[in-house]
Amino acid sequence: MISSLIRNVGALPLKNSFGRHVSRTFATGGFPAPRLFDYATVTSNLTVSDAIESVEAAFKALSKGKVDVPMPMHIGIEESDVAGPGDCHIKGGYVSGTPTFTVKLACVSFYNNLKKNLPPGSGIFIVVNAVTGAPLGVFQENRFMTDLRTGAAGAVAMKYCTNPDQDVVGFIGCGAIAKNMARAAATVRPIKGVAFALEGAEQFAKEMSNELGVPFEVATSAQDLCGKSDIIFTQTPGGSTVLEKDWLNPKGVTIIASGSDQPTKCEIPPDVLAASKYISDLTKQTRKVGELRSALEAGVMTEDDVYAELGEVVNGDKVGREGNEIIVVDLTGTGAQDAAIGQVAWDKLSQL
Repeated sequence: MISSLIRNVGALPLKNSFGRHVSRTFATGGFPAPRLFDYATVTSNLTVSDAIESVEAAFKALSKGKVDVPMPMHIGIEESDVAGPGDCHIKGGYVSGTPTFTVKLACVSFYNNLKKNLPPGSGIFIVVNAVTGAPLGVFQENRFMTDLRTGAAGAVAMKYCTNPDQDVVGFIGCGAIAKNMARAAATVRPIKGVAFALEGAEQFAKEMSNELGVPFEVATSAQDLCGKSDIIFTQTPGGSTVLEKDWLNPKGVTIIASGSDQPTKCEIPPDVLAASKYISDLTKQTRKVGELRSALEAGVMTEDDVYAELGEVVNGDKVGREGNEIIVVDLTGTGAQDAAIGQVAWDKLSQL
């Protein structure tokens, strides 16, 4: 009924408030309405493997200065009788030479939602035509696409910052991001998984083992996990550090940290960062909201101690792993990744 009315609008004469005929293009805004893709459509049609190639290309472009990626915007919602608590992050970017750009609104930490049987996070991606500036699609992803592009960045970090014989992969924190990190890691090489979390590790290990067809074990502690792992993914709420330097494998380890994306968060102790070959996804972000921030504040690192941004390693401008070293890859999530997954989502879902 509604769609037929919309189609029939094209047959009607248009007048403005003064009764004068007006241009149909002007009256309709000149652009078609953006398509809305609901959560069920998004989650049933996109996987982390869809995002890996485009996110890798975005990191390459980022290191060459071919991405316009502003600093994230943060809106804090303090708790009151009528609001909060919660946080809103707004990120976006444009990868040069691509036909769309993306703006993302992510709302997190609305913990009072749990009392209403609602998740504490939600969000949308707005994918925009880079020729006309008109929004093409609004994707109700509720953190799903964000988690996919974060997992894809984890795959890129593992591909370029580890050796082929590093195959025991630990996961500290076993929520939605960890699942995408595990899926992404399994696309890089065959793995053996180790899991630890304050809750949910057993279910995570069972689910990932069944889905990926790889062995998973549950560690008794974070220290136990660190001693067994060649690669460690950390993806916790990030309020306090999750490992210690003395726990790490002396044969060398790559830590891929994605839990810190706000100035109040950290997962990796400053002494581990200072002892590492530190690689950022985007240094101008990690110095403010990533792991690097805590090392700078502790006075154990300066920005000159940043070895590379991930895109420089992907491009071959800097070498990844060299011997038995500690590598920390600090993933705060860049607008380049959002632009990449936004393009993938539009290309795939607009064909439905």
